[in-house]
Order: sequence, then structure tokens, then C-alpha cells
Amino acid sequence: MRRILILVSCLLFCFGPESQARQWTLRECIDYARTNNIQVKSAQLSQAVAEESLLQAQASRFPSLNASSSQNVAFALDTDPRFNGSYAIQSGVTLFNGGRIANSIRQAEINALAGEYDIDAARNNIEVAVTQAYLNILYSKENVTTSQNNLEAAKAQWERAKAMYEEGSISLSEYAQMESQYSSDIYQLAVSESSLAQYTLNLKQLLELGLEEDFAVFYPEIGDENVVAPLPSVAEVYTVAEEILPDMKSGRLGIESAKLTEDIAAAAGIPSISASASMSTANIYGVDLPFTDQIKENLGAGAGVTLSIPILNNRSVKTQKAKAKIGTQQAELSYANSQKNLLSTIEGLYQDVVSAQSRYQAAQKKLQSAELSYNLVSEKYNEGMIDPVELLTEKNIYIAAQQELLQAKYQAILCRQLLNFYQGIPIEI
Repeated sequence: MRRILILVSCLLFCFGPESQARQWTLRECIDYARTNNIQVKSAQLSQAVAEESLLQAQASRFPSLNASSSQNVAFALDTDPRFNGSYAIQSGVTLFNGGRIANSIRQAEINALAGEYDIDAARNNIEVAVTQAYLNILYSKENVTTSQNNLEAAKAQWERAKAMYEEGSISLSEYAQMESQYSSDIYQLAVSESSLAQYTLNLKQLLELGLEEDFAVFYPEIGDENVVAPLPSVAEVYTVAEEILPDMKSGRLGIESAKLTEDIAAAAGIPSISASASMSTANIYGVDLPFTDQIKENLGAGAGVTLSIPILNNRSVKTQKAKAKIGTQQAELSYANSQKNLLSTIEGLYQDVVSAQSRYQAAQKKLQSAELSYNLVSEKYNEGMIDPVELLTEKNIYIAAQQELLQAKYQAILCRQLLNFYQGIPIEI
């Protein structure tokens, strides 16, 4: 028996802690999602394509080199078929083309950098989504606790009503009202628990965790300092956000890239200079001269410089330049729209957090009054001084005050955290 007890103790010590699901903090969820989310990985692949385009653009500065070979047979009516082979190496390089190569390389560099900003923007988007999902879980958890407390009170009231009905102190109708309220509170708890489970699943999916992985969040203590923290001005938040947000940086690069497209289009109407060189040789099969000797004897080389002057091109250059200029205007409008949307978002968050903070402070006082009134009415009900209708009316007021407080609390926390986020301050709860 002693050996069995020792073995059981060892098993509990070794395997007990691991059997519990890991509790994720908000920061851990954010850091994990910023690395593993599918949208982030997709943005990384797009940036890898941009890097390859940059390498290709840079390689266009260097000469090209190609080799070719052909084997041929010729037929004639009065002779046997004749076989021959030819071999050549060609090289070419652009000496001048109006800056198209340099501008194309610069544009590819910009696009690659914009791709990095797009990755950061995808990470920021997932950070916001994770924060919202996490706070929904915290809200639902408090809602579950509130529902449990209300259910315990409802159970006690129902049991009291049952005893009073059996004593003949209340009517069947009054007892039915209390039983109905008790059933309603049971249902409300089930709804709250279902919402908590759904929000937890949503967060788990944002983290790209599989079915086999257990998941639970850490529930921090949230005090008033997290709700009613001082706020920066809208102008202060916007100024910082417009400067540091990766999607805004990407928008500015988009304008620069569009202007380079104009330069590239204009270069198509400028003369270009290229150089080329080649070496070739040939052989004939079936002759007495050895193959290597034929190769040496037929060896030839050539080099040249080509000047290309565009004269008439069916308006293609002019059209390309016009389209490129329109593209720049579109990029500028897109960035202006992004600025407008950013300002609108920040102003909305600011107004929401100010409103939520005010509602939270008012809801605190309202809840205190509602709780006091509900407790007094509950005592009177237990003493048989009032009917169930009055009790249930006060209870509904009390529950509504609880919900108002919770909603204002978590709206204020979320909007305040997002204002911090737009200033480059890490989200922490």
C-alpha cells in the first residue's frame, strides 16, 4: 500500500500541472498571433515576391549571356543528305535608356519596403482583433460571474417563495412568477457561458491553434485606473499615428512609386543605346576535316553598338505617360483618404472612450443605488411585506445597472488601449 501511495504521488507531481490548460495573457496572445496568423504569413509571402522582383530589377544592369546550338540536315535530289551544326554565344548590355533601369530598381526597392510595411500592417490588424476578442472574453467572464450571483439569489428567493406558497402566504400566481424568474436566470447563465465559450473559440482561431490544443486565458484584475485613465488629445494621437503606422508609411511609398512610374514611362520616348557581342562557329559532318579543326576554322566573332530612336509609336509613349500621371493622382487621393479614415477612427475612439468613461462613473453610482434598493426590497420580500412583482421589478433594475456598468467598463478599456496603440504604445492589460 505504501508503494502504491508513493507511485500515485509521483504521478500527480509529474503530470498534474501539465494536464491543466495554459493560461494566455493578452500580450502572449498578441505576440503569438503576430507571428502565426495566416494573414501575416500571406503578407510575408507577398513581400518575398517583391524581394524577388527587386533582385530581377538589379540584375538588369548586368550583361546578358546566352548560348545556342543547332543541328541541321539538307537534302538534294542528286546528292546524299548533308548534316551540319552551328554554335554561338551572344551577349548584350544596355548602356543608356533614359534612366529606366535605375528608376525600375528604385521602384522595386520601394515596393519591397512597402511589402515590409504591409506585413507590419497585417500584424497590427491582428493585434487589434486579438485585443477585441480578449476583452470580449473578459467581459463575458464577468457577465458569467454576475449571472451566477444573480442565479444564487434567484434560487434563494424561489426556495423562499416555495416555502411561503406551501404555508399559504402567497398565491400560486405569485409563486409561479418567482419560479419563472428562477428559470429565466438559469437560462441567462447558460447564455452567458455560451457567449464566453464562443469568444474563447474566436480568439483561439485568431491564434491559429488546432483542435488538439487546450486553450484558456488569464483573467487579470482590472481596476478603475484601467477605465478612467487620462486621455491624450485627438491631435496628439493623430500626429503620431500618421507618422508611425505602417499602412500610412506604405501609402506614402505608393505615391513615390507612382512618380517613378511616370519617369519610367517618359524614358520610353528617349533614345537608347545598347551594346552586343557574339561568337559563332559551325561544322559539317561526313567530311575529312576533323570536328575540332572545323570548329577552329569556322570560328568568328562580332561586336556592335545599337542606337534606338523612337519616332512614331502610335501614341503608346504619350498614353503611358498620361496613365502614369493619373496613377500618381490616384495614389495621392488614396493616401488622402487614408488620412481622413485615420482621423475619423481616432476621433471616434476618443468620443467613445470619453462617453464610456462618463457612463462608467454614472453606472457605478446607479449600481450602488440599485443594489441598495434591491437588498432592501429583498429583505421586505423575505419578511412577507411585499409581493413578488415589486421584488422582480427591483431585480430587473439591478441587473440592468450591472450590464450598463460592464458594457461601459470594457468599452472604455478597449478604446483607451486602441488610442495607446495608435501612439505606438504596446497594448497591455
